[in-house]
Amino acid sequence: MIPVAILAGGLATRLRPLTETSPKSLLPVNGEPFIAHQLRLLESQGVTEVLLCTGFLGEQIASFVGDGRQFGVRVRYSQDGEKPLGTAGAIRKALPLLNESFFVLYGDSYLTCNFAAVEKAFASSNKPGLMTVYANHGLFDRSNVEFSGGRIHVYDKRKASPEMHHIDYGLGVFDATVFQRYPDSEVLDLERVYQDLLADDQLAAAEVSERFYEIGSFSGLREISELLAVPARR
Repeated sequence: MIPVAILAGGLATRLRPLTETSPKSLLPVNGEPFIAHQLRLLESQGVTEVLLCTGFLGEQIASFVGDGRQFGVRVRYSQDGEKPLGTAGAIRKALPLLNESFFVLYGDSYLTCNFAAVEKAFASSNKPGLMTVYANHGLFDRSNVEFSGGRIHVYDKRKASPEMHHIDYGLGVFDATVFQRYPDSEVLDLERVYQDLLADDQLAAAEVSERFYEIGSFSGLREISELLAVPARR
């Protein structure tokens, strides 16, 4: 399976004061740092290679995770540096450590969809980028995708429309060439990359049926603690 790049460099301001001295990835969930659960989930999906894109307090993540052996995966690191690069800027910097194609996953996401099926959809799309979408209907967060007929028509996280019933699920697949087109000097967010691909008709889509879980909020932390407290649902 292609490697997974995890974006774990954010400041997590919505979770302060918990994240003032600890990165979000290390917040405890049922007695363990969240990233332990996330990496074990990836291993269960057949992932063997993980690249952690870190920033604020990233050394704490590296100290805990190490080379990833304890979680059944090989982990390497790419550090933002003194200035934040943005979610896509972090990927752009990490390209020398990634394959020609790779997954991109947010550091606060716990996603139980079938990664192999998503990779297969990407490979058959003949497009350099793919976004997974979920029929959210405004339930778990504000829907931000107009999707029908297997295609994304509009993606906008800031301007909602009545036709937005789906949401960016939080798992993308990309060819490295997607990020090579942008200059190194600018802060670059993944939202812009998705929108540029969509404008060029170069963005594929894969709809998933499993809901997403996240630790980007206090309510999300509670939900994922409840999920992982039930062994049969792991």
